[in-house]
Amino acid sequence: MNVLSLFDGMSCGRIAPKELGITPNIYYASEIDKHAIAQTQLNFPDTVQLGSVTDVDVSKLEPIDLLIGGSPCQSFSFAGRRNGMTTTEHEEVLTLERYLELKEQSFEFEGQSYLFWEYMRILTDIRKYNPNVLFFLENVEMGKKWESVLSHAIGLYGVHINSALVSAQNRKRIYWTNIRTRKEGLFGEIYTDIPQPEDRGLLLKDILEQEVDEKYYLSDKAVSALIAHRERNKENGNGFGAVFHEPQEKMGALNVGGKGMYDLVSIYQRPRGFNAGAEYTDKSPTLSTRSWEQNNLLCISSNQKHATISENKSTPLVAAGGMGGGHVPMVSYIEKNIRHADEKAHAMLATMHKGVQANGTTLIANERDFMRIRRLTPTECARLQTIPEWYKWECSETQQYKMLGNGWNIETIKHIFSFMSL
Repeated sequence: MNVLSLFDGMSCGRIAPKELGITPNIYYASEIDKHAIAQTQLNFPDTVQLGSVTDVDVSKLEPIDLLIGGSPCQSFSFAGRRNGMTTTEHEEVLTLERYLELKEQSFEFEGQSYLFWEYMRILTDIRKYNPNVLFFLENVEMGKKWESVLSHAIGLYGVHINSALVSAQNRKRIYWTNIRTRKEGLFGEIYTDIPQPEDRGLLLKDILEQEVDEKYYLSDKAVSALIAHRERNKENGNGFGAVFHEPQEKMGALNVGGKGMYDLVSIYQRPRGFNAGAEYTDKSPTLSTRSWEQNNLLCISSNQKHATISENKSTPLVAAGGMGGGHVPMVSYIEKNIRHADEKAHAMLATMHKGVQANGTTLIANERDFMRIRRLTPTECARLQTIPEWYKWECSETQQYKMLGNGWNIETIKHIFSFMSL
């Protein structure tokens, strides 16, 4: 099987098949980030690098059997501007034909989400000689309008899967693939027919390291500044500088980028009596693409570094974040709209800005004496994305956070690829 991976990043599209015992004859990768390319070549030295997706010419490649990719999502994401695919003159680009016309006329495009049309250009070219080529496209959950545009272009409707089912991170994504399909309705519309994976019950506690270097912990001064920042924002009616989630939740998604100090990963354990803190059972937030080292924080309720930690899930991982920022939530116990320690966390996101999130709560003064806050380690972020232990790293922690936020949840991709008939 010959594979072409667009927007390849750290080659999650190679990791998942390897975990399934699948070795491609040729693996072509289109990627422009030098650090991601170096990681790919370190782990998969036989990868054929092609450079920018805009330069890929399939007529110069061996016949492709599987096309995979996750085109940039920032303009689709609910966490982003949601401009969709537009030119800088605000024309919405709704078809491949129109995109190619605008590209020929040297129009400029907003953001990078328009690169979906490069995926479609390449898929269309492959279909000319292999109409049955398998394809796989991943993107964030988005508004119905743009989801419909992408589905119409690619020729089928995608399936929504939350990686919280197979990991400790809430990471909701749409997957379009013809690996397995079904037809529905009077007109025989085609749908991706990948069933939901079984919930493995993984929680934040399952991915946390027990021994963590002191460098990952925020100083008392930084913690006080973080809390004060949130309190000021609440007083001004601007939301909160950091979103706390209760320890019994899953974590949110890892995010791709952002600056500011909101939506940090944190665990808060309220001490009671002689107990240093309670133990919880939840998930983490989503990892995002641009989370810097100060993103993805854990809050531990004790002045001791090795206080009891939460068992919850995480929010999604994000790729880029500023100092103390990014889109990875903190855990708290205070108000009813926060998540509990036995819940899942938020996803890692792709891009975040300096704005604030409005669904958190502030800490009361006497809580400060019981908190320690730290960032998630690169190892913990890799576990949230279910990256296998054999994957080697030879880059800075900053680049690890970024690549993990941009990457795929491996167990989710394995689940989807397991339905391929080889």
